[in-house]
Amino acid sequence: MLTMFVEVILPVFLIFGVGFIGQKQMNLDIKSVSSVALYFMMPALVFRTFFTIELNLEYLYIVIFSLLLLFTIIFIVMTTSRMFKLSSSTESGLILSTAFMNSGNYGTPVILFAFGEKGFVYSISFIVLQTIIMHSFGVYFAARGKTGIKSAIMTIFKIPAIYAFGLAMLWKGFNIPMSDSFFKAIDLVAGATIPTVMLVLGMQLANIKLDQFEWNKMSYAIVLRLIASPLIAWIITLWLPIDPLLKKVLIVSAAMPSAATITMYALQFDSEPKFVSSVTLMTTILSAATLSVLLYFI
Repeated sequence: MLTMFVEVILPVFLIFGVGFIGQKQMNLDIKSVSSVALYFMMPALVFRTFFTIELNLEYLYIVIFSLLLLFTIIFIVMTTSRMFKLSSSTESGLILSTAFMNSGNYGTPVILFAFGEKGFVYSISFIVLQTIIMHSFGVYFAARGKTGIKSAIMTIFKIPAIYAFGLAMLWKGFNIPMSDSFFKAIDLVAGATIPTVMLVLGMQLANIKLDQFEWNKMSYAIVLRLIASPLIAWIITLWLPIDPLLKKVLIVSAAMPSAATITMYALQFDSEPKFVSSVTLMTTILSAATLSVLLYFI
C-alpha cells in the first residue's frame, strides 16, 4: 500500500504542490494557463490518441459505464435530497460535487503511473466523454432554473477536444497521409498536456477559499465521491464484457476526487460554490489515502 502511494500518488501530488505553491507565491492568471491547456494542448492530446488507436466495442462500453455511473449517483443524491427536504440549490451543489470526477488533470497521470500506456489510452477516451458530460449535465445542474438545457447544449459545441476527436476520426477514415514533421509537432504539444493540467489543478486548489465547513453535507459528499462511486463502478463493470485492464481504469477513474472545473460552474451559477469548493479540496487531499488503498487491492 505504501509502495502504491510512493510510486503512483506521491509524484502526482508533488506536481500539484508545485502549482499550488507557485500560485500562492506569484498569484498567476489561472484562466490564461487553463485556456492554453484546454484550447491548444488537450485537442492535440485527443487527436494524437484517437489517430493512433483502433476503436472497438470497448469504447461503447465506456460510454455505457459513464452514463450508468452518472445517473446512479444523481439518483442517490436526489433521493437523499427528497428524504431530508433539501433545497434545490443544495441538491445541485451535492450533485456537482459528487457526480463529476477529476478524470483529467488528476485521473490521467494516476492511470499512466499505475497501468502504463495502454491504461493511459483508455483514460484519454474516458476524459473526452467526461468532458462532454461535465459541460452538459454539469452546466445543467449548476444552472437549473436559470439558463437550463439550451446553455448546456451550446457549451458542448465550445469544447475543442470534441472537434479534435472528429478530425482524428475523419483523418483515419479517409486514410489521409500525414507527414512525420506534422505528427511530431502534434506529438510535442500533446506530450506537454498532462503536466500542464496537473499544475493548473494545483493552482486552482490554491485559490479555493474555505469558510466554515458544513460537516454533515461534506461528509456525505466525500463518502459518495471517494468510496461509494468506485464501489458502484465495480458493480457496473461486473456486467460489462470488457478487458480486465479497462475495468481497473474505469474503477480507479470513478474514485477520483471532485472535478475542479465544476467549482467554476458552481460559482458562476451560484449553486453552493463555497460548499462545492470545500468538497473539491477535501476530496483531493483525502484521495491520496483512498486511491492508495484502492490501487493496492485492485
